Amino acid sequence: MGMTITEKILARHAGLGEVTPGQLINVDVDLVLGNDVTAPVAIQEFKKLGVNKVFDRSKVVLVPDHFTPNKDIASAEQAKVVRDFAREYEIENYFEVGRMGIEHCLVPEAGLVAPGEVVIGADSHTCTYGALGAFSTGVGSTDMAAAMATGKAWFKVPPTIKFIYYGTPGPWVGGKDLILYTIGDIGVDGARYKAMEFTGEAVESLGMDHRFTMCNMAIEAGGKNGIIAPDDNTLKYIKFRVQRDYTLYYSDKDASYEEVREYDASKIEPQVAFPHLPENTRPISQVGTVTLDQVVIGSCTNGRMEDLRIAAKVFQGNKVHPEVRTIIFPGTQTIYLQALREGLIEIFVEAGCVVSTPTCGPCLGGHMGILAKGERALATTNRNFVGRMGHPESEVYLSNPAVAAASAVLGRIASPEEVCR
Repeated sequence: MGMTITEKILARHAGLGEVTPGQLINVDVDLVLGNDVTAPVAIQEFKKLGVNKVFDRSKVVLVPDHFTPNKDIASAEQAKVVRDFAREYEIENYFEVGRMGIEHCLVPEAGLVAPGEVVIGADSHTCTYGALGAFSTGVGSTDMAAAMATGKAWFKVPPTIKFIYYGTPGPWVGGKDLILYTIGDIGVDGARYKAMEFTGEAVESLGMDHRFTMCNMAIEAGGKNGIIAPDDNTLKYIKFRVQRDYTLYYSDKDASYEEVREYDASKIEPQVAFPHLPENTRPISQVGTVTLDQVVIGSCTNGRMEDLRIAAKVFQGNKVHPEVRTIIFPGTQTIYLQALREGLIEIFVEAGCVVSTPTCGPCLGGHMGILAKGERALATTNRNFVGRMGHPESEVYLSNPAVAAASAVLGRIASPEEVCR
């Protein structure tokens, strides 16, 4: 019996010829990632181990992004713990404010992940890097501490669900809509501790930014990881970023899947997830009238160049509704600079948006866009749980950047076709 791409990567890193779902294994990791929220706990546990160095200074990555630039004394203290650790242990990939970005946008951009690698991070959206054909998943801070010391992590090999998307996506439909539609179909626990393998002609037609979005939200379906087999788009993306050897893995034709699901992407409309779960999805045609107080475009899910270009296309020549606060969060400094060079920042500002430095900001209720009681926001982020963006009696809706931009203009959740005619 053949193996899936996930099983092959795990087997290789465990030094085994093959693995099967449910098997407990110890694997070598290629990258260990932490941020300003999760790394301080890991650092505390690391120091209890009594070791005087990390397993590899080039394979530990620390990105303060959740509460940075620091919003208060507590967040400043958190960031200082990470900064001091990076200096003491000579961590090569520490990204300070000014060169930092949202970690899951920054790490692939910096060439720190390659196809076929195993990446763990003390953040649930570490599954983003599956878009490069890597096995990447979130872990707890104690697992991060152990990995920083040993370069190893243990896993139970997940079974794989194969998702096949055929057909050609319609106008304004992207990776965010495919994954929201999927989560709406299987639920927030429909892939619990399972690998989500995304395939099919619709996925193959997507650019890398859309693929990152899909894999990023695998965790919103409970997935252990999301993964897309590498192709020409992948190789083009990493060509000038990854300067080391890597291995391309592909699922065998006779690989065993726990389940196979097929979707006709040509029939999927732009999706909107209603409060308070990502599975509460509706096609844009069935949203009805939902007025808004705030729109957020960015985050580790939709803060990349293609996302900003799509939003700018909708904002071009339009103005944000006077009763809607609209905040744009470029994913990294590099993305911010590229958006500036392409004139996108000017479009956003002239439309009436606020453009922020790269940060997670309001996505987790951190800062720069917190909601008050009774307020309602539409965001391109990944979660809309109760109190996720502020007051527990506020509401968060999720969409792609085109829908978010159109909604900012009209003051209610709207299709971009209503604005771009």
